[in-house]
Amino acid sequence: MNKMALRQIRKKGDEILNKVCKEVKNFDDKLELLLDDMYDTMKSADGVGLAAPQVGILKRCAVVDIGEGRIDLVNPVITKAEGSQIGQEGCLSIPNVWGDVQRPEKVTVSAFDKKGNKVEIKGTGLLAVALCHEIDHLDGKLFDEKIIEED
Repeated sequence: MNKMALRQIRKKGDEILNKVCKEVKNFDDKLELLLDDMYDTMKSADGVGLAAPQVGILKRCAVVDIGEGRIDLVNPVITKAEGSQIGQEGCLSIPNVWGDVQRPEKVTVSAFDKKGNKVEIKGTGLLAVALCHEIDHLDGKLFDEKIIEED
């Protein structure tokens, strides 16, 4: 059953990337398949995160893996943000564009896993950035809107 299915990553200019995603209500095989496909797609594109709208699905779910293992996020909400960091970000939907973005240094995210179990993820550094970046996607926001311009 472990067949890799890669989905097409939508690029900037595709209006789906600017839409707010709908809450996931059904934790079923279709959701699991979507998350598995998203994870395979993200890994094959050398990404650290991928949100459902990036593969054309308006659902509040994303996958993240900064090299410490896969995290599935369904209906994620940032419940706490602390500190500040500025770092280079890129996005699979905006190829070859990089820029400095200010994000929290630490975040706590409340979400569900693919089975519908409530999870809490605490992230610092790169994980905090990845979580914020993917949750932004679910709200129709792209990182290039947040790039800090040099004087």
